[in-house]
Amino acid sequence: MNILRGVSWLFVAVYATIPVYWLVIHPFPGFWRGRKGAVMPMLGSIWLGSVVLAALATWPLLDRLVYATPWSSLAALVMAIPGLYIYRQTRPGFTRAQLIGQAEVRPEEHPQVLVTTGLRQKVRHPIYSGHFLMMTAWTAAGGTLAHYALWSFGIITGALMVHFEEKELVQRFGDAYREYQHTVPAIFPRF
Repeated sequence: MNILRGVSWLFVAVYATIPVYWLVIHPFPGFWRGRKGAVMPMLGSIWLGSVVLAALATWPLLDRLVYATPWSSLAALVMAIPGLYIYRQTRPGFTRAQLIGQAEVRPEEHPQVLVTTGLRQKVRHPIYSGHFLMMTAWTAAGGTLAHYALWSFGIITGALMVHFEEKELVQRFGDAYREYQHTVPAIFPRF
């Protein structure tokens, strides 16, 4: 169980800091577009640094259990399966450049395409839906204060990230994106 807690904590540290990567990009697209040279390695290093900082900050909380039950693994599985399904379904029509932010940082090198097909007909940011499920699954599996501290950080920064990304997408795609916002929910589909 200690190995599962450690592994799940590392995964939550990764998922919880994904918004940090995007919070460095979306509020400042002009800054990154004006940079010469290889920007993506710099952004990757910033994100990796945030993972390390998040792990170091929560390390002391790793032995503070919120709960300890084998049922938490079942709950984690129930959330991870749809999370993995969502990841798989987001691939069609969405390039690697879009996934890692090259389309935002180097728009002159990558086509600016608003993808609204497939899963994106139900939710505007399905990858974030998948991240949320995976982060919550790993948090449920671990059950420590460290997991929940990271989860909380990921939720708060994730909400900020979506806010800034929405503004940036409106600037890039204009009325087409505004119409998309009005017809399709951001993270959680309507049932």
